[in-house]
Amino acid sequence: MIKKLTCHCGEVEAEVKIPETGIEKFMRCNCSLCKRKGYIIGVVGENDFKLIKGEKILKLYQYYTKVAKHYFCSICGIHTHNRPRINPKIYGINIACIDDIDTFALKDVPVNNGENHPLDQKK
Repeated sequence: MIKKLTCHCGEVEAEVKIPETGIEKFMRCNCSLCKRKGYIIGVVGENDFKLIKGEKILKLYQYYTKVAKHYFCSICGIHTHNRPRINPKIYGINIACIDDIDTFALKDVPVNNGENHPLDQKK
């Protein structure tokens, strides 16, 4: 099924293909960025996300290794999606940006240990 993902002001819109059984993988992340955003990430494949509008107003934020790409609306500031560095071909979507998903009803959301990311060189 195709779901609509939007930022708060509606200027960024995407279509997300979600299996009938729902998003197969979702999580929180405790990395320095995600813990501040506090959102729940839904993981979808490279062909399951299509930006419909707002490409010109999306802003890109990158830090540390500059591999992951974090996108947010330059008008309302809502983080809509990312391309994770562990696999830049897939998408991490902000599932709270899909209207008919109640993130408060989700129980036992696993936490990804982004604080100790496997691609980081610990000294």
